[in-house]
Amino acid sequence: MKIPFEQVLAKAEEYKEDMTRFLRDMIAIPSESCEEEGVINRIKEEMEKVGFDKVEIDPMGNVLGYVGHGKHLIAMDAHIDTVGIGEIKNWEFDPYKGMEEGDVIGGRGASDQEGGMAAMVYAGKIIKDLGLEDDYTLLVTGTVQEEDCDGLCWQYIIEEDGIRPEFVVSTEPTSCRIYRGQRGRMEIKVETKGISCHGSAPERGENAIYKMAPIITELRALHENLGDDEFLGKGSLTISQIFHKSPSRCAVADGCTISIDRRLTWGETWEGALQEVRNLPAVKEGKAEVSLYTYERPSWTGLVYPTDCYFPAWKVEEDHPACQALIESYRHLFDKEPVVDKWTFSTNGVSIMGRHGIPVIGFGPGNEEEAHAPNEKTWKSHLVTCAAMYAVIPGLYVEGQK
Repeated sequence: MKIPFEQVLAKAEEYKEDMTRFLRDMIAIPSESCEEEGVINRIKEEMEKVGFDKVEIDPMGNVLGYVGHGKHLIAMDAHIDTVGIGEIKNWEFDPYKGMEEGDVIGGRGASDQEGGMAAMVYAGKIIKDLGLEDDYTLLVTGTVQEEDCDGLCWQYIIEEDGIRPEFVVSTEPTSCRIYRGQRGRMEIKVETKGISCHGSAPERGENAIYKMAPIITELRALHENLGDDEFLGKGSLTISQIFHKSPSRCAVADGCTISIDRRLTWGETWEGALQEVRNLPAVKEGKAEVSLYTYERPSWTGLVYPTDCYFPAWKVEEDHPACQALIESYRHLFDKEPVVDKWTFSTNGVSIMGRHGIPVIGFGPGNEEEAHAPNEKTWKSHLVTCAAMYAVIPGLYVEGQK
């Protein structure tokens, strides 16, 4: 089938204000992880309005919309949960109003990543309007709990819903570039134990915080000596939280715990990363316990789907047919070469590609640095660019498979 690229671009431009309205509606519905019911129902409503062939909500609370009935199952994903707003004084506009000014749309979720959802839904409409259906079924997913536990939603979709697409386009923000990988991550817990006593005579006890202090110093040094990869970059480590346990403010602490955000580059494993921490002299000296966190918070439907907080690194080679489908789509639509790069942060790709080996390629509206920041924003022009891309990717991929 010959794809009318100029008509696709014209349709995407035609639907710019519809996408803007839809995105502003989503922003106006607070949807932090495990509290996404309102925005999921709003997405379902829009999918049905524009003519998706089937729309359903799975037991975890993900919304799944289908366009077409062909044999090649291709998915596009946006997580539609958001982080909180943080310190409201740092915002110059209401994070839940869907600020609109010229080309800019602002609010929590604008870039990360409800903008991707708006563009995907209207790509489905463009496919229907222009008769672009081919031998593919396009699955558009609005997924939950990613901010709490990236990839958990797709673990459920693959393992429990039994859905396995040929590849997935992630619509996380890429500044309209093509991304083909990311570092992985782990959430590591380190615990020291002590013996409490009255604070007036600390020598009678054993202070768990003092045991943790040299561990913290050694962890900072460990960060400087982690692995590197030419494409994904360097592994990293930072202490993100610290907790203590003590009978009172007048007592020696008998427990101390730190959380480590460990970013894994290519070739690093979760077992190796844990062992690196266990091998630190101060960890051995303090008899500290090192373990992975487990996530088991109920989704908005009440479903609990426990998993270890390990999210593998992944990458897809540039010559892979899925990556080439995006590159060719960009060339045909915009008559120039795309930038091909990687994410700094983590995405649902940790499960889709990292755990299950299903190729993931990223292309999304908004900028990565807008994620989790005050005054988060995206651009209407990005929505137009992405809607056009999403409308032609499946057809070009199928052509490449013939």
